[in-house]
Amino acid sequence: MGVFSKKVSEGSLLTDEQAVEVVAKAMPEEEFRGRKVLLIVPDATRTAPVGTMFKAIHEQVGGVSAAIDVMIALGTHQAMSEAAIEQRLEITHDERTGQYAAVQFFNHAWDDPSALKNIGTISADEISDLSGGLFEMDVPVEVNAKLFDYDHIVIIGPVFPHEVVGFSGGNKYLFPGVAGPQVLNFFHWLGAVITTPKIIGHKWTPVRKVVDRAGAMVKIPKLAFCMVIESDGMSGLFAGPVEEAWPAAADLSSERHTRTMEKPFHTILACAPEMYDELWTAGKCMYKLEPVLADGGELIIYAPHISDVCIAHGETIEKVGYHCRDYFLKQWDQFKDMPWGALAHCVHVKGLGTYENGVETPRAEVTLATQIPEAKCRQINLGYRDPATINPEDFANREDEGILLVPHAGERLFRLANPPAWA
Repeated sequence: MGVFSKKVSEGSLLTDEQAVEVVAKAMPEEEFRGRKVLLIVPDATRTAPVGTMFKAIHEQVGGVSAAIDVMIALGTHQAMSEAAIEQRLEITHDERTGQYAAVQFFNHAWDDPSALKNIGTISADEISDLSGGLFEMDVPVEVNAKLFDYDHIVIIGPVFPHEVVGFSGGNKYLFPGVAGPQVLNFFHWLGAVITTPKIIGHKWTPVRKVVDRAGAMVKIPKLAFCMVIESDGMSGLFAGPVEEAWPAAADLSSERHTRTMEKPFHTILACAPEMYDELWTAGKCMYKLEPVLADGGELIIYAPHISDVCIAHGETIEKVGYHCRDYFLKQWDQFKDMPWGALAHCVHVKGLGTYENGVETPRAEVTLATQIPEAKCRQINLGYRDPATINPEDFANREDEGILLVPHAGERLFRLANPPAWA
């Protein structure tokens, strides 16, 4: 069918009317008449005008389809309440019980085996080929079983530089969005082994190849609306087959979401937005800024609102702590049976480093300025600062001194004009 798209110049945003126009072209009524449609959307940890798209799609085909339901692509994030889903979809409770009363809301349940369906296995030979020889193992692929109650899957989500897969969006809303633990644990660890700087902001990564291979195993007809976000609106909207819409959006994201710096910074204050409600997601502050953090420098994740490391994986993280990749790889027998996705998170947040003769040497330091107590920060091998002692404005306009303030960290990627070999 090709890709239907709209994009505007930097600093401008698409109007709701332009978004509606793209939806109308991508979803002609006759193709959805009498069909059951499942919309897969991100949770609240991604900036995107999901409500604009939900309303436009419901207006376009809600009167002819047999059903339009919504599943939250949680990955391993926490489930959303119905009120939170209403907020995500930008509808009032009265609208929910009125014109949208027939719409069912589902949270993905990644850790409930009864909610998952096995759709096959990516063979060891394929994994070797897709991973560039880094791994050779069978990877079972499970996905939320409710998908198979529908005739069409419509993926709605933003595309940003991403630490695990290169750029978010596309089939990533299936894997890990609505996937089972085995495949998501595998490719998260694959990304960690390759390292964040080698993955983030790169389009065709080994992890993307695995995600797209798993996506191809979902045989239900799929349509993607890939959004490129600036501020709270869209600077680009690409609609069509996942394999065509996502690459076009990733190209625009690369242009709009990357900031190039001339030199690294010895001190970075990364202010985590409220949408990151635990370190599991606030770690994105490090991922997006590690490429411009100087050797021996310090990145401070400033998030006074955060009190939890991670609800879903906190027990594992607190047991192993945050460490560089080689700390785990060189002691693999000790860690290989732990959830690989949690280990990957620990590596992503800690950043690059070495582990030689029993001594770990991080390339730089990561410090938490959150409600997580100092003793807990030390336990998990991260630094601590009392957030009450930090005034973000003290870090502003000091780039010439090697100090960088990032007010809304976690989505825009920072890179060096002349990156070092490790990046």
